[in-house]
Amino acid sequence: MTALFLADRLEVTAGVRQQQRADAQRLPGLRLLDGRFMVIQQAMGLPKGRAAGARRLSAFIEDMKALDFVAAALARHGIEGSAVAPAAH
Repeated sequence: MTALFLADRLEVTAGVRQQQRADAQRLPGLRLLDGRFMVIQQAMGLPKGRAAGARRLSAFIEDMKALDFVAAALARHGIEGSAVAPAAH
C-alpha cells in the first residue's frame, strides 16, 4: 500500500498503525498523525448452545491475559503499539 501511495504522490492514507509506523521509520519524509483511524479487536468464539465450552474459552482467554502470554507474544513478534485488555480476574 505504501508503494502505491508514494508512486501516486498521494498526501494521506489510513491503515494499521504498526505497519505505517514501520514504513515511516524506513522511508524518509513520512509522518504519522496523532490519534487513531480504526481499532482492530480480536475475538474467539464457538457455536451457540455450548455454554460449558464458552465458559472454558472465556477462562482460557482471561488466564492468558493474566499470565501476560498475549503481551509476551506481541513483544516476541515485534508488534508495537498494541494494547492488551486487562484480565477480568
